[in-house]
Amino acid sequence: MQRSDVLITGAGPTGLVLALWLSKLGIRVRIIDKTSAPGTTSRALAVQARTLELYRQLDLADAVVKKGHRVAAANFWVKGAPVTRLPLSRVGEGLTPYAFLEIFPQDEHERLLIDRLETFGITVERNTELLGFEETGDDIIATLRLPDGQQEICQACYLAGCDGARSIVRKTLDTGFPGGTYQQVFYVADVQASGPTFNGELHLDLDEADFLAVFPLAGEGRARLIGTVRDERAEHAEGLRFEDVSSRAIEHMKVKIEQLNWFSTYRVHHRVADHFRTGRAFLLGDAAHVHSPAGGQGMNTGIGDAINLAWKLAAVLSGGAEAKLLATYETERIAFARKLVATTDRVFTFVTAEGRMADLLRTRLAPFLLPKMASFETSREFLFRTVSQITLNYRGMPLSRGVAGHVHGGDRLPWAHDGEGDNFEPLKCPTWQVHVYGDTSDEMIAWCHEHHLPLHVFDWRPAFETAGLGRNGFYLLRPDTYVAIAETCSDPKVIARYFRDHGIRPFFGRS
Repeated sequence: MQRSDVLITGAGPTGLVLALWLSKLGIRVRIIDKTSAPGTTSRALAVQARTLELYRQLDLADAVVKKGHRVAAANFWVKGAPVTRLPLSRVGEGLTPYAFLEIFPQDEHERLLIDRLETFGITVERNTELLGFEETGDDIIATLRLPDGQQEICQACYLAGCDGARSIVRKTLDTGFPGGTYQQVFYVADVQASGPTFNGELHLDLDEADFLAVFPLAGEGRARLIGTVRDERAEHAEGLRFEDVSSRAIEHMKVKIEQLNWFSTYRVHHRVADHFRTGRAFLLGDAAHVHSPAGGQGMNTGIGDAINLAWKLAAVLSGGAEAKLLATYETERIAFARKLVATTDRVFTFVTAEGRMADLLRTRLAPFLLPKMASFETSREFLFRTVSQITLNYRGMPLSRGVAGHVHGGDRLPWAHDGEGDNFEPLKCPTWQVHVYGDTSDEMIAWCHEHHLPLHVFDWRPAFETAGLGRNGFYLLRPDTYVAIAETCSDPKVIARYFRDHGIRPFFGRS
């Protein structure tokens, strides 16, 4: 019977990143997918700043930035004319090394992840489907259907369901998936086209006509169109062709279609599973939560799920932590998923609502307010912080303790950069580590050395104060670069007590 540490079902970005992280940490994975080949369409587009920060740990960030497209601005149109341009090229300057909006189509993204995974000797097993599974003590026993139609029984310590909104893992666990489906039908089309909206920037139509967004792709004249299908057409959305879609919004934005590369229609759901974990089985990505595409959050949230779970599974499997650590995966990720669904729901409802009042808000009020908001640095920064996911935090949760400076336990470590260096450089190594900004005690230095816990002491500089970091205390950082402890003293017994309380032995399982 074939055995692995973690069986991953679903080879989209979530499953691939989970496999990569675990492989990097020395965990034996097996990843299967019922499709015959990777996706060939550019479904998810945006790669947010927080994802790129975490991708540094996989040596992927530079490749994504190089292959993708930076969006310089977002433009809002009303009545056939652009009314507001929101610059994006430096919108998050000083907050992250990736202070921009990056577009990198999902099909290309998946190919990059697959290529990188193969360097670890792991290949996605295609045309292989999970039929069912059961937990037996210390194992998951799974039944697979292989490409030749034969069935295989395999073993794994844990099962990761990254198998999408119709997840067989979630259905087998009989986990509820409450929520609903928006009435609007959307279409998505990848096109080669020309016109004023094909200038490498993002364009959104706020008019009474069908909603339309033009997302730039790398390469001249390439873009993705996302629009609504309304009226009686929505009742027969499955059989629609691009020619059947209303041309009102397309004509308003002066889009001249030259070639259609891909077209599809879909309905948008908003759901969060009742549980993200049952025993030795976990739900990640669309298997755990689906929501509107507003803000480009879906794929990035799934990748966040994968990285959160990966270091915890690796710690438990390598002897670096007790199994109780795995309970924190659901606690941390389900809270964010619920908040995200509520937030994107409000944005989605505003953009797609129908009726005279909704039209007035979009065509009269929004064009008046957007330029004013865009003119304030605080407004632009708030928008970037929210969409980029750099404000995602685990404050008040079991693995998060203390406050030092403006940084709380559970926060993402703030980025501080000046001519003397970058405090994110040590984070490329996905291990527990301690950061001190200023001075620390001899006792702290000796304890960290004795326990093989990396200690990085940075001479105090104004950049650290600007970033909100506290002076002369310490930050214990988790392998996923979130702050476990924010402390104003320099007593290593605080760290020892934390590890003891949580059953963590960080000197095991180091990469």
